[in-house]
Parts: sequence; C-alpha cells; structure tokens
Amino acid sequence: MEWKQVLTKSDHAKYPFMSETAEHVKEIDLEINELESEDFNRILNKAEDRIEKALIDLPAYMKSRPRDDEIEIFSFPIAVMMAAATGDQLIKRRYALAEAKRVSDMLKDERKEKVMAIAKNFNWKIRLVEDISSPYNFALHFTDFLKNATEFRDKKWKLVNRLVLNGEVYLTKSEASRLLEEEVRRHIEEKLSTKVGSLPQGIMDRVNRLKQLVSEKRGEIQLEEVPRSVVIAAFPPCIKGVYDTIMSGRSTSHIGRFALTSFLINIGMTVDNIIDLFRSVSDFDERMTRYQVEHIAGVRGSRTKYIPPRCGTLRTHGICLSPDEICKKIRHPLAYYRRKLKKAEATAKQV
Repeated sequence: MEWKQVLTKSDHAKYPFMSETAEHVKEIDLEINELESEDFNRILNKAEDRIEKALIDLPAYMKSRPRDDEIEIFSFPIAVMMAAATGDQLIKRRYALAEAKRVSDMLKDERKEKVMAIAKNFNWKIRLVEDISSPYNFALHFTDFLKNATEFRDKKWKLVNRLVLNGEVYLTKSEASRLLEEEVRRHIEEKLSTKVGSLPQGIMDRVNRLKQLVSEKRGEIQLEEVPRSVVIAAFPPCIKGVYDTIMSGRSTSHIGRFALTSFLINIGMTVDNIIDLFRSVSDFDERMTRYQVEHIAGVRGSRTKYIPPRCGTLRTHGICLSPDEICKKIRHPLAYYRRKLKKAEATAKQV
C-alpha cells in the first residue's frame, strides 16, 4: 500500500500501534520466557517506564520523544501486556490515555501526508484537500468522523456545524490529530482488555511494582483528573463513600450511582468528566454510561436536571455512612457541600 511507503522506522517508533509495526515485532517470534534474559533488560525497563510515566507524570510523557527506535518499538507491546496484567482499571485507562495524547501531540508537527498515512492504518476513508487556498487539510468520510467525534461535547464537533460535501467532513490537521487521538485510545483500551496468561516471575515483579505504585498514588492520580472547581474534601461522607468505591474500580448500587452523578452534576462537573470517573469500573459501558449521565444532567429525555436524593432517602437505601457533625445539621448532600465550602473559606480568611 502506498501509505506504508510514507512511514520510516522512526515513525514506527513514534507510532508503535501501527499494524506494520506489530507485524515487525511478530516476525521476531520471541518466546515470553526469552524476555527475562539480560539482552532484553533495556526493553523491559522502557516498558515499565512507559506505564510509570503515564501514571505519575502524564504531561511529561505526552511531550517525550523516542530516543532508540528499536527499544521504543518493542517496549510498546510489552507495556500493553504489563498494563493488562495488572488488572487495574485505572492503570489501563491512564496508560491508553497517555499513549493517545502523546500521539496527538506528535502529529501536530507531522506533514499532512504522514497524518493521512496513520489515519489509513485505521482504514479511514480520508484524502488530502488539494486546494491550497482552503483552510482545511483533509476530507474524511462522515462515518469515520462520527465514529470518533460522537462522544465530543464541544459544539464544533457536531455534524451540523461542519462543512460536509458529498459525504465527506472537512478537517484541519489539528482536528484530524484530535480524532486520531480518540481512535488510538480506543485501540489501546481494546488491547488492554485482552486476558493475559501466565508471565515469568521477573515480569510479574515489574507488574507488581506498578500495582504498588498506583496503590500509593491512586488518590493523587484521581485528584489530578478531577476539575479544580470540584472540592473533594467538601464531599459529604455518603457521596465520598460512593466516589471512593467507583474510583477503586468496584461497582455500586443504582441509587449510589444516581446519587453520585446527580451530586457531581449539581456542583459543576461536566458530563465528560463524570463519564471518565466511571471508566474505572470493571463493567464500564461508555454508551450506556453516557446515556444515563446525560439523562440525569437534563440534556436528554425530559430535559430535567436531577438533584441528589435527600439524606433520609440515602439512609433508607444504606448509602448514608459515618455521618459527621455537619450531617446532623443538614438534610441534603448539596447543603452539606455548601456548608463545608463556607467553613473552609472562613478558615482560610483567618489564616
């Protein structure tokens, strides 16, 4: 295929998810036990480092660039294997996101031909816009556009707001890069959902180190992903309990999900941020979650924005846990949040 000729070995190191890169790795025909030999130590170190950086320093990882093509190419599938082996939803979600954002950042500096070549790796129906006076660089078939832009909330991604001619959506290079970011994220998440068999002890030691790292840093990582306008420290105990359950990757009751979602909607968290929180749960279904969150937010169905149940209702359903002194003075989770914020503001002024 013509598009494959556009890409060099260095490109495959930058974009190791490419099908041609996977074929190259497959041709080496490595046995899993061979990875424990001294010869592969640098590759294992790099694979572990990819995941660690994604967890604790996402902005730096996004800006990082390959230094050794061969190590970069081989470390990617091993990193995917190690992340999958942790069985931790936060690790898997964060790693897929980091790799996808890194790709998007690198694509901004690429020639249009390379962006198109990478898009064609995913079988996109895409072509270059030849008119040099046009502000657009690509024309993409609307089905490929919708597949990746449907979940974006910004109005500019709505099909009715796009230039569409003969079934093609016109895109700038930046917009194409953003759509590819979403494609790559889903592609890696799909690979991470694959069940991993028995691994050599040396690799499992690395997997366990990553699990220990996220165990120690989970709170910081989750806090980093929550908008600054949301103050977790002011959550009432009932909501904080459900929130912690979700963040640990465990499921909760329907009333628990409703209480948390409606609470977060009413304190200013966006639909997309809330959906991202639920990605940690093992039975996460994006389409269903989006439908439910948007319904509660009032952007679907009856267009009614719901508020959380009152404290009495939460007690009845066993959601009210470890009530504190403020709980005794209020009857609603949102009242608790407002009072806790005011208390924190008053304390800050006294300091």
